[in-house]
Amino acid sequence: MNILDIGVDIVEIERIKDAINKNSRFLYRFFTEDEIEYFKSKNFKTETIAGNFAAKEAVSKSIGTGIRGYEFKDIEITRNSLGKPIVKTYNNLKQICIDYNVLDIKVSISHSEKYAVANAIAITKE
Repeated sequence: MNILDIGVDIVEIERIKDAINKNSRFLYRFFTEDEIEYFKSKNFKTETIAGNFAAKEAVSKSIGTGIRGYEFKDIEITRNSLGKPIVKTYNNLKQICIDYNVLDIKVSISHSEKYAVANAIAITKE
């Protein structure tokens, strides 16, 4: 296995809070139903939402495409039973990952009072 690329993103938590307050459809535009259910279980904490947003950006950078040829909702960040973030891909992004021989995408998320940050590593077959 090899690394295709790495990606990192940082967002201001306040910026995400403002986006949610200004646009009632923000969550539904950028996140899947499962992600929104997870946010609900965390009482819609803005730092959690910002962390997932940063993770999606980091994933797009780890593939090397940015958000081109697919939508934000084609990247889903869920959690395992221990709370570890897990990346799932759908639709056009799933095909892009197949084309690039991506086996897995690892992601890590953290936040402080003002910022959420995530990094991602796209792992390939060869």
